[in-house]
Amino acid sequence: MIEIHNLTKCFDTTTALNHIHLTVKDGSVLGLVGSNGAGKSTLLRILAGVYKADDGAALFDGVSSFDNSALKGQIIFVSDYPYFSSADTLKSLARRNRLLYPGWSDASYEHYKSLFTLSETEKIAKMSKGMQRQAAIILGLSANPKYIFFDEIFDGLDPVMRELVKKILIAFVSDIGACVIIASHNLRELEDVCDNICLLHSGGVIADSDVDNLKLNLTKVHLIFEDEALIETVKEQLNVIKLNQKGKIYELTLRGNREEIVAYLNSLNPVFIELLSLSLEEVFINEMEVSGYEIHSILADS
Repeated sequence: MIEIHNLTKCFDTTTALNHIHLTVKDGSVLGLVGSNGAGKSTLLRILAGVYKADDGAALFDGVSSFDNSALKGQIIFVSDYPYFSSADTLKSLARRNRLLYPGWSDASYEHYKSLFTLSETEKIAKMSKGMQRQAAIILGLSANPKYIFFDEIFDGLDPVMRELVKKILIAFVSDIGACVIIASHNLRELEDVCDNICLLHSGGVIADSDVDNLKLNLTKVHLIFEDEALIETVKEQLNVIKLNQKGKIYELTLRGNREEIVAYLNSLNPVFIELLSLSLEEVFINEMEVSGYEIHSILADS
């Protein structure tokens, strides 16, 4: 388990992380979300032992990773721009990682290599960005680490490859019980692979929630009433957090128990009622707007 307490990191006059508190359980995948400059990469580098925090602590089962070679042997960090020398190939890096990581498995290496079908002997630096990502994933997972940190791991991958990576990560976490953190500015990429989502903004945590609980607490519906005055009754009786109208159709997002909400709406005999799926991004937009944050500017690409 990773426990982050009061973590702070500054670069000159810029505060990259401002008193962060966060817990990541073993056997789970945390999505770390925020626009560029939110502090995602800085947090991952502190966890990987690349940076030293100015204040607070990031502990792995009670132990810090900074200046801890034994613990680093259980950590894989794939940065947004992985470095490969001009001579590096999958084969040469597999030889190196076999010596560096005590959990390295040749069988795992062969398995992941077969899934991605990359050449063992081609120079990785000459590969496309997406193929370099694939090479980093093969090498990282073959080390069977307990902790994996990915920074924008889906960047450069085509849609088919993204789905493959998600399935591989889910299987890996299930088999190994690893703790995975994936940093991204795109909530949609994380929706079907993460157990929890942490939203960073300006170096601070503004949301940290279980994905399933977030979705269960909100219901989105389309409604048409013959008597349009009934929409005022709905607003009085239910916790409506968002309401839009297009012609005769009302689109509502409501907080509370879904079954109770639907039962009440049906008791009003609407002409039309339709339950809609909420994306993870919609959930966070609703939650953060209720909390007073300008969520569209927070999640917008920088």
